[in-house]
Amino acid sequence: MQLRATRQDLWIDTSCGRMFVRRWRPLGAGDSVENPPIVLFHDSLGCVELWRDFPEQLAVATGREVIAYDRFGFGRSAPHPGDWSARFIRDEAERFFPMLRESLAIDRFVAFGHSVGGIMAATCAAHYPHSCQALVTLSALAFVEERTLQGIRLAKQEFGRPGQIERLEKYHGDKARWVLAAWTDTWLSAGFADWTLESHASSIACPHLVIHGEEDEYGSLLHPERLSRLSNATSASLILEGCQHFPHREFPERVLDASASFLESQSASVAGNAAGCAEACY
Repeated sequence: MQLRATRQDLWIDTSCGRMFVRRWRPLGAGDSVENPPIVLFHDSLGCVELWRDFPEQLAVATGREVIAYDRFGFGRSAPHPGDWSARFIRDEAERFFPMLRESLAIDRFVAFGHSVGGIMAATCAAHYPHSCQALVTLSALAFVEERTLQGIRLAKQEFGRPGQIERLEKYHGDKARWVLAAWTDTWLSAGFADWTLESHASSIACPHLVIHGEEDEYGSLLHPERLSRLSNATSASLILEGCQHFPHREFPERVLDASASFLESQSASVAGNAAGCAEACY
């Protein structure tokens, strides 16, 4: 795919420190685009850089602005303020995501997240039903199952090998060990064993596209089934055969095509409803 989007890096000053943000705008869109921007929520070891070229591809495929940010403690953003707990998913939706929205004057948005970022995207969709226009989740989990725990145990063991933590330091610097512990220690703790997505997002008002790999090493197909039932609006699923936990890296074209088609259909539906309302009112 030939990429045609501009990129801008910026830092937001907050009461918790600086937050790093990157935004992509399709060429020709000017200072604004007609449709709400897509906000990306990264995974447990992720950051803006680890999205690689996917955000730019997504901006081009959808014709929308795409915004990604490093959560506190990750990537180039400031260290986490220090009160990390099993509430970290709800905290992101209630405390930190609003800082991004306010600083960039984001009113309506599309929430798009991978793995725990998908959980955070769904939680934001539930918390801001009048602003979140659509939700796309990649490899999001709905509960903690044995496959989840086994996958995390294996990853923790792998990062304990000589030289492996340097893979994280490349992106998170001296925060790398905290990043790893925030993921593995939290999810493997007894206090997190009964966590469910429904506890944060009992229902979602906007349309939802659920994308999941058939061979995801962290979550069985029970997860997309439960995720699909959360939305009170249109829900669609894409189960990718031969795919593990990173659909946007393993099958980027299929993810991009599905996401673009889904968002285009939702925009057309909104436009049709608005036209129908205007005609009825006239």
